[in-house]
Amino acid sequence: MLVDSFGRVAADLRVSLTDKCNLRCTYCMPPEGLDWLPKPALLTADEISRLVAIAVERLGITEVRYTGGEPLLRREVVEIVARTAALRPRPQVSITSNGIGLARLAAPLAAAGLDRVNISLDTLDGETFVKLSHRDRLADVLSGLAAADAAGLRPVKVNAVLMRGVNEHEAVRLLRFCLEQGYELRFIEQMPLDAQHGWRREDMVTADEILSILTPEFGLVPDDPGERGSAPAEIFLVDGGPGRVGVIGSVTRPFCGACDRVRLTADGQIRNCLFATEESDLREAMRTGASDDELARRWVAAVRGKRAGHGIDDPSFLQPARPMSAIGG
Repeated sequence: MLVDSFGRVAADLRVSLTDKCNLRCTYCMPPEGLDWLPKPALLTADEISRLVAIAVERLGITEVRYTGGEPLLRREVVEIVARTAALRPRPQVSITSNGIGLARLAAPLAAAGLDRVNISLDTLDGETFVKLSHRDRLADVLSGLAAADAAGLRPVKVNAVLMRGVNEHEAVRLLRFCLEQGYELRFIEQMPLDAQHGWRREDMVTADEILSILTPEFGLVPDDPGERGSAPAEIFLVDGGPGRVGVIGSVTRPFCGACDRVRLTADGQIRNCLFATEESDLREAMRTGASDDELARRWVAAVRGKRAGHGIDDPSFLQPARPMSAIGG
């Protein structure tokens, strides 16, 4: 199993399929985009499937989430999902996406074995969407959400990052929309993972502030806090239920002590923390003939060195050199 020196067991694998994205969200990358990884550096579909199989069959991974960049830009995404769903023991399989392209792919992905999706939606206002993402694609995101729901990828989860002076006034509107559509909304504190390294704590809308915005409009009651486990979100029943909303206070309410995640980047690097400054290379080992046993041993060693926490509040904290788009969410 993937156990670190603090006794935490990694059971949730996040796999980046590509660093490319068709949006340019301000908290992730600059308007002009980034220098993408060269194709030879990317893991092939066979290499991804091999490493995921090792993780599931040998190392105790029970959930696999495909991320990016934008994972739906990966041509083999349906094939990769199908291979993952065919593993035994079968892991839960999910995708984190911006929703663009999901109107076309939701049904094939569901047929391939995808269990659910998380879709980013920071605003319901078209002009704000363009301001945030530098693309006029709000209608495509909304169509993707509806397609995911129609394909049975439920609960459809929505991720929203609130930014001061930009969209924090939309918190109530976003929650009402998700309740009406039957989606589960998660508000996420903005994290220092932008390519520009322009994150400032004072610009972040905190978990406490999010709750203070919502509580005058909704009755919020913690939903079985004892059952949270390693889940990053604090979940609240809205107006007695069944609707729910989550708040992920990654910065001000860190959940590192219960973290069960490990990440595989699109170029085959193991990251034992979202904010890790070191990586362990499985790609070159695999391409130079390493056996499954050797790859598993390298993976175990990489997780063993995981730090106690992300250290954002430590004066010595250094933002990762890679932005979120290159790490995988």
